[in-house]
Amino acid sequence: MEWMLKTFNELTINELYELIQLRIDVFVVEQNCPYKELDNKDQAALHLLGYVDGRLTAYSRLFKPGDSYGEEASIGRVIVRRDARSFGYGKELLMQSITRLEQLAEGANIKIQAQEYLHRFYQSFGFHSISDVYDEDGIPHIDMIRSVRHREE
Repeated sequence: MEWMLKTFNELTINELYELIQLRIDVFVVEQNCPYKELDNKDQAALHLLGYVDGRLTAYSRLFKPGDSYGEEASIGRVIVRRDARSFGYGKELLMQSITRLEQLAEGANIKIQAQEYLHRFYQSFGFHSISDVYDEDGIPHIDMIRSVRHREE
């Protein structure tokens, strides 16, 4: 997989179209969840794009501390194209996201709003629950954090 990390202003029009299309295909259509996909956070995010054979296959948004949550960094919109989910790209995407965010936000905890069914997946990367399960746009979510202390162990 070929990885690129870009600010909003560095994205080409085609890259922006591709990532929005992928997010809508999965989060709105596949998960049958009408919600406000364009949330005015893309401009502050760093966009991690993973390509296989020139096709956007994996994507996440990264936020430095203060750009989405208070003192914590954050990873969001973690997504792998449906037809590419059995190749380990989700694990690769999350490792890339964590590694790059730790470099950009050294010393900051990483907070996520995880879909509850992925709780164990995120747990395997050192995230632990910090909330009860709650409804977010009709889908059960849970807040999780990966602490600086975990990284030092």
